[in-house]
Amino acid sequence: MKRCKWCNLDNPIYIKYHDEEWGVPNFDDKYLFEMLILESFQAGLSWECVLNKRESFRKAYDNFNLDKVCSYDDEKVKELLENKDIIRNKLKIKVSISNANIFRDIKNEYGSFYNYLKVFTKDKIIYETDKTTNDLSDAISKDLKKRGMKFVGSTIIYSYLQAIGIINSHDKECYFYKKSIN
Repeated sequence: MKRCKWCNLDNPIYIKYHDEEWGVPNFDDKYLFEMLILESFQAGLSWECVLNKRESFRKAYDNFNLDKVCSYDDEKVKELLENKDIIRNKLKIKVSISNANIFRDIKNEYGSFYNYLKVFTKDKIIYETDKTTNDLSDAISKDLKKRGMKFVGSTIIYSYLQAIGIINSHDKECYFYKKSIN
């Protein structure tokens, strides 16, 4: 079974992510929030690094409970900075909390974060490979930045859209590409 060339076949976590999650449409707000936070931690790092720490992030971030993350205070930031099992970047941790509040504002404004995304996507799935940005990721990134989010550049948003299944970028040789276009 042939997979995308980026999938590290020596890492079972990565294989499971590729085979069961990446590019599969999942528009549940809890999942959309988790992936947005994780993608923001990826900035400057590999996705594999973040993915390997995902379970630790889930524990540290109260299973990505939006209301809890929105209420994190300086004491919680200190606890996160001392957690050796996650990425301990003070700026990214503080931004994750402010981004959570903006995510909640968007969710309240549109009824769900996916409803917000649909304003840009028109509820369509895009099939394209070998890109790191496009007009869609540019537009969403620009709007999120205007709302005050950080670590949401077009490349990060493009990766996010791939992860949640709005952009399907499986390699043409990948078994999942063949399965998803039929």
